[in-house]
Amino acid sequence: MLCCRPGSLPGSQAVRSQRSSQEAGKQTTRMAHSLNEWLWQHKFWLPPGITWEDMKESEDIHYPKPRDLLLSIPFALILVVIRCVFERAIALPISAKLGVKDKLRPKAQPISILETFYTVNCKNPKEGELISLAKQCDLPVRKVERWFRRRRNTDRPSLSKKFCEACWRFTFYIVSFFTGLGVLYDKPWLWDHRECWTGYPQQPLQPSLFWYYMLELSFYCSLVFTLPFDVKRKDFKEQIVHHAATIFLISFSYCANYIRIGTLVMVIHDASDCFLEPTKIFNYMKWKKTCDSLFMIFSAVFLISRLVIFPYTVLYNTYYYSMEIFQPFFGYYFVNALLITLQLLHIFWSCLIIHMVYKFMLQGTMEKDMRSETEESDVDEERENMMEKEKNGIAHFSNVTNRNYIQRNGSEPLNNRAHLTNGHVKER
Repeated sequence: MLCCRPGSLPGSQAVRSQRSSQEAGKQTTRMAHSLNEWLWQHKFWLPPGITWEDMKESEDIHYPKPRDLLLSIPFALILVVIRCVFERAIALPISAKLGVKDKLRPKAQPISILETFYTVNCKNPKEGELISLAKQCDLPVRKVERWFRRRRNTDRPSLSKKFCEACWRFTFYIVSFFTGLGVLYDKPWLWDHRECWTGYPQQPLQPSLFWYYMLELSFYCSLVFTLPFDVKRKDFKEQIVHHAATIFLISFSYCANYIRIGTLVMVIHDASDCFLEPTKIFNYMKWKKTCDSLFMIFSAVFLISRLVIFPYTVLYNTYYYSMEIFQPFFGYYFVNALLITLQLLHIFWSCLIIHMVYKFMLQGTMEKDMRSETEESDVDEERENMMEKEKNGIAHFSNVTNRNYIQRNGSEPLNNRAHLTNGHVKER
């Protein structure tokens, strides 16, 4: 009878398991290597006739490297830390000195059933759900509806939070815009757009352009990191698309050495943003005339820069002028697709701005930001308060009328008397 030594079978299983894990690791490595080779094929990133061999560096000539983009992650985290310090140490005290006060919001009473439904199911229940919850809590439907309205308002950002966020973005856009102008003012492609393609793609990377790129890419990465905590507006989805398209555009343009056209895109975008954020700041401060003036300036700069300058300087440049130098390739189509996505977002926001300008021309003052969500208490609870005041006003008017009647006639009005069965009137 054959028998195995104790522990021999488990040992062989361990060896086989180790070999299989090693094989799996080797297979994963081969797949990653194959994917890397496929991804960095020169036909994706470089024009026809140019290979990576033509992009070799020397001591004096350096080209963009994809691994450089990894620096944007720690820089983005540093910007998040700087933002937190800036908002707490600078922006928040400024808001207090300028009289920016948070609105007192009535808090929702702690009701476990409603709180569980709010956190687990949805924040805005339908009519049937309101009736069911009212029966479970033994409350009127109107009170349950009011509870959800107040609970939603407590989750909305305060005015001071909006002010601090606008101050941070205004500070960055000012720094970024003037940094871009300082970097580009002596560059030939700022004045002659055909210079964007002279010598492409063998255009050496200058240190000033590298740090300008890192500044912009790190900022948009930091916005993605803080997106769950920032003020959410009605165009939240469009903002996500904008951030993603911007990050992809900056990253791809860096890897494909579209840096010259990329710098033009960033400067054009920062130009109008420099006026948007102070418009918000003065709106939060209730400085209506200053806010209205800045809004009109912002509208003009935005519409001109995004609907006129951007299509001609960037879209027409990448679509038409580039083909004077090289034949279209994957990078050409991909960059143009990202730029067109940005332009569609520009058109979307331009429609909102034009609508606000139209309202401004009719009313003489700027209405609230259409992208912002109005607190429900501003509409619903104030309507309820007005109804209560109207009822109180009617009662007050009735009491005043009765008192005037008594003073004039020396007796109480008939509706305050009791009629007896024999037809006589008894005073109450």
